[in-house]
Amino acid sequence: MTRQSRTAPAGSERSLHQAYDTALLDLDGVVYAGGHAIAHAVESLAVAREGGMHLAYVTNNALRTPDAVAEHLTELGIPTEAGEVITSAQAVARLIADQVEPGSKVLVIGGEGLRVALRERGLVPVESAEEEGLAAVVQGYGGPDLAWGRFAEAAYAVNRGVPWFASNTDLTIPGARGIAPGNGAAVEVVRIATGAEPQVAGKPLPPMHRETVLRTGAERPLVVGDRLDTDIEGAFNGDVDSLLVLTGVTDAAQLLRAEPRHRPTYVDRDLRGLLTGQPEVVEHAGGWRCDGWTAVHADGRLDVEPAGGAEGTGDPVDGLRALCAAAWSRAGDGAYADDVEKALAKLGL
Repeated sequence: MTRQSRTAPAGSERSLHQAYDTALLDLDGVVYAGGHAIAHAVESLAVAREGGMHLAYVTNNALRTPDAVAEHLTELGIPTEAGEVITSAQAVARLIADQVEPGSKVLVIGGEGLRVALRERGLVPVESAEEEGLAAVVQGYGGPDLAWGRFAEAAYAVNRGVPWFASNTDLTIPGARGIAPGNGAAVEVVRIATGAEPQVAGKPLPPMHRETVLRTGAERPLVVGDRLDTDIEGAFNGDVDSLLVLTGVTDAAQLLRAEPRHRPTYVDRDLRGLLTGQPEVVEHAGGWRCDGWTAVHADGRLDVEPAGGAEGTGDPVDGLRALCAAAWSRAGDGAYADDVEKALAKLGL
């Protein structure tokens, strides 16, 4: 089965931390939410590392420096070096450096992560659109306290024709209190004011994949994320396998409706999925079966039942895997509405 034609989540007899040499882990919604580790993340990553898997943390959040991210992870109980962190700030800094002269001035709309990454590439971060010889504008997530006037500063420069770059365009970002506007929402503000389009570096686009490969040297990578439109699509674009965990932005209903480029190789509840094999989803009696659950797509509707009719048996995530196969294999029949929620209610998801 190719990634381009995936009609069901894949199975794996080997645990994923043994089948792949490097986990390319998203952070927000996968390892932590806000300032707190997500349940089971610390223990699962420790076991994966002890088992020989290299851990690399790949984030579209350009606010913090790799040093700051590594320090935060270490404080959470996940020992991390700065070199194990790859950010969209690093990817966009390389993208800019490839197009401007060394030592060029770049207007920064964002946080310290962008400034450090630009200096690493020999560029000079500045704060005003009025700087003489301004070569580029770069926009990245600046946190909830980024002043509205910074967007105006970007618009002044972009409207004069200064090339515009964005670290990423994630519309939302998960936090301890819920889902908040992300850098993509801020990019939309400048786009509305200018009519321009930025060059974007972050997941799912090639500059981020290139940066990750250059910095990790992974040979058998597994992308681990919570977002279909960044993590999973980025893996699709890079032609590598992926694991979706249900601890962040994507919920089960969105997964069932995923288009081909948003379909992960594997699905699991959280990072404990790295430490196990993945059950195979097989065609069965006109539907799809995964361990204790069978799912069908009939008359334009989805349904799932415990295998053999035994109530309360089997892992609900196996039922979700079976439902994914039923939905993805018949995606051409159109989207589902009420029956998706009814089927997921049987799983408690």
